[in-house]
Amino acid sequence: MRKQIAAANWKMNLTLSEAGTLLDELLKTPYSLKENQEAIFAVPAPYIPLTIEKLSGNNNFFVAAQNCHQKTSGAYTGEVSATMFASMGVKHIVIGHSERREYFMESDALLAEKVDAVLTIGSTPIFCCGEPLAIREAGAQNDFVAEQLKSSLFHLSAEQLLNVVIAYEPIWAIGTGKTASSEQAQEIHAFIRTVLAAKYGQAIADQISILYGGSVKAANAVELFSQKDVDGGLVGGASLIATEFTAIIKALK
Repeated sequence: MRKQIAAANWKMNLTLSEAGTLLDELLKTPYSLKENQEAIFAVPAPYIPLTIEKLSGNNNFFVAAQNCHQKTSGAYTGEVSATMFASMGVKHIVIGHSERREYFMESDALLAEKVDAVLTIGSTPIFCCGEPLAIREAGAQNDFVAEQLKSSLFHLSAEQLLNVVIAYEPIWAIGTGKTASSEQAQEIHAFIRTVLAAKYGQAIADQISILYGGSVKAANAVELFSQKDVDGGLVGGASLIATEFTAIIKALK
């Protein structure tokens, strides 16, 4: 059974005090996550120790880093390696978010290195893919996303791929208030699974969790997550509101 995941991406938001308050508000609600359900919090790096402490004792709640450097160590001032995050207890690292690709010019080749770095230390990459508006309007989203997957993931063995979570981000729906319809989300998630199956076989593809990452809210989470190939969400703005993200966690199927 595939993991169903509600992943919060706080991006570069909140002070330390505000982060603690948000976590306290979220944890006021009792959660009874099933064995295949997870809530993951990708928080700013300075807040990782606080988040680990707050989430302690909550089954299937995990902390993620929002990015990492591709090297294990070295003269890379200001960077943090996957090894460093793992030593703090971080089990998941977001790789290739659209903002990293756009603002920091991260290439598919670089992201392949980062995926390797995360897998090497036994953590789980949450690998992001997705198309901008111009590509969607041209009807070229399938080819665009397939190339991202092939360039950054297809060097992996089947065994390695099983430790990867994929997050599909329609970039045109991030921070814009626009959301892909549940049918659009299902269509591209099913396509992604088809691409994986062509390389690794259907049995492997059917085990990979694929999250939807475009303006997920409490109001649309149940419908989105009910789709056959949508295994949860990578949630931005709504994850900064306790009542919203609580409802999103509870919407997991």
